[in-house]
Amino acid sequence: MTLNDGAHRIPSLSSYVRGKDVESGQWVYVLSARAVLDDSFASLSLKRKLESGTLSPADAPEGVVVGRVAVAEPETVEDALDAAAEATKTWRAAPLSTRFDGWMELLRRTVTEHRDELVHLLMLEGHPQELAQWEISGMLELSRKESADYLRGQLWQEFSVDGRRNIIRRQADGVVCVTPPANAPLVSALLGTMCLPGGNAVVVRAPRTAPYGVTYALRHLIVPILDELGAPPGLLNIVCGHPGPMLDTWINSPLVDDIMYFGDVPSGLKLERRCVEAGKKPILELAGNDVVVVWKDADLDRAADALAESFYGSGQLCMIPNQAVVHPAVADDLIERLTERALALRPGYPDEDGVLLSPVLRHDKFNQFLTDAVDGGATLVTGGHGMQLDGTRDSSGFFLEPTVLRVEGLAGARDLDAVKHETFFPLLPVIVPAPADDDALLDDLIEFVNTNLYGLRNSVWAQDPSVIDRFVAETVTGGLLKVNDSHIAFTAPLPSHGGTGLTGGAFGEANYPLLRTTHLQGISIVASGSSRPSAKDGHDAHS
Repeated sequence: MTLNDGAHRIPSLSSYVRGKDVESGQWVYVLSARAVLDDSFASLSLKRKLESGTLSPADAPEGVVVGRVAVAEPETVEDALDAAAEATKTWRAAPLSTRFDGWMELLRRTVTEHRDELVHLLMLEGHPQELAQWEISGMLELSRKESADYLRGQLWQEFSVDGRRNIIRRQADGVVCVTPPANAPLVSALLGTMCLPGGNAVVVRAPRTAPYGVTYALRHLIVPILDELGAPPGLLNIVCGHPGPMLDTWINSPLVDDIMYFGDVPSGLKLERRCVEAGKKPILELAGNDVVVVWKDADLDRAADALAESFYGSGQLCMIPNQAVVHPAVADDLIERLTERALALRPGYPDEDGVLLSPVLRHDKFNQFLTDAVDGGATLVTGGHGMQLDGTRDSSGFFLEPTVLRVEGLAGARDLDAVKHETFFPLLPVIVPAPADDDALLDDLIEFVNTNLYGLRNSVWAQDPSVIDRFVAETVTGGLLKVNDSHIAFTAPLPSHGGTGLTGGAFGEANYPLLRTTHLQGISIVASGSSRPSAKDGHDAHS
């Protein structure tokens, strides 16, 4: 639907429930990233006036409003759950050839054919173009043949034992509610739709802060896939609203089975407790605090490239490097190379080539973490200031300089907040252990990784096979391990999300949503007319 007010054409998206668009009397207006960067005060004022109804969309400056999304009424939110509960009863019984094979094929085709469109939607959210391309490549990796073959094997395995047909399968949990984060709502919502081939129905909350990309992509790209597969209406529902009231509705509803939550650790762990108390499965995607170990024989140029990924999106990504632990023999050389790369990064509009830095709306936590680190003995190597769109240093600018800290010694490193916790801005501590015997030092480095409170991804850069083997064998935290590879690239044979510790909560692990939102069932079938089974048959067969 498009609002044509005689002056401008504003794309308008409604809630989507039971296979139908549902109107409401309230809208959230989405403004272009360029307009916000050029004049944030005027843009915020315009947005408030439009949403309060004190300004007509016809009076908005042309090209500033990119779209609007309807805010779901409470009864629409409730109806979405009813619709999902009805739909999953049919969908979970659909053959795997339809709900899995057909889905994976059509998803990959759709993402490939609409890649440019998805990149555009991500840029509307403020993601730099190059970063948006990387995010879409992650969706393609989730649907690649190797991943699909593994997942299908997990969903259904069948064999014959003593004349019985034995099946091990994963059965859908039922209704899965997904609440994506404000910083990356579109790709997180797409990840949430990977619950569908497991037989689940999904309700997605489009966040009020950035609802347009989520609602558009699901409504116009994912819904047609389900239509082509013959999925029942209500299998995918999209509602925009405030997180608090909607989460309360989901927690209190007997229709909801799982809640997939993206967000900060305190809020996520609180939700986890509420879910468990309500008998629902919490699937958490919380903070990351990834460690990269650089050994003395590492390829330093490639390692420095990987560490510079810490600054992509201005550090506002969960799976980037958050800290490096570097062998003292090569620390000076590596830090010099990393500094060169940090200085080469520049701010800019999301649609400009070569831009990797995103705006950081609040700088208070960055300044707090930086001050704590320097007061605790860390050395500021480069960065440490706010800057304007043109790169001029300015504490009130939208951007932050990529910042490198040097931290001496492992012993007190975690006393610094910038090491102990996720930073979520462009601040990378490089920890340099005191010189020691290599065997003892490697012991300490692996212990340091394993005692991290978080666990999303961990990396090592080394050439010595014995060092690599020990790191792989003994690193127990995280959902992914990378060896001599880009830290953020989608190259490991598992998804980008999911982890241990504070990253994934008490039930955390690598997150294929299809597996996390299903449960195992063992089935034994005796053919009609066979001899009557006995309770001791299984015992005799396996004794």
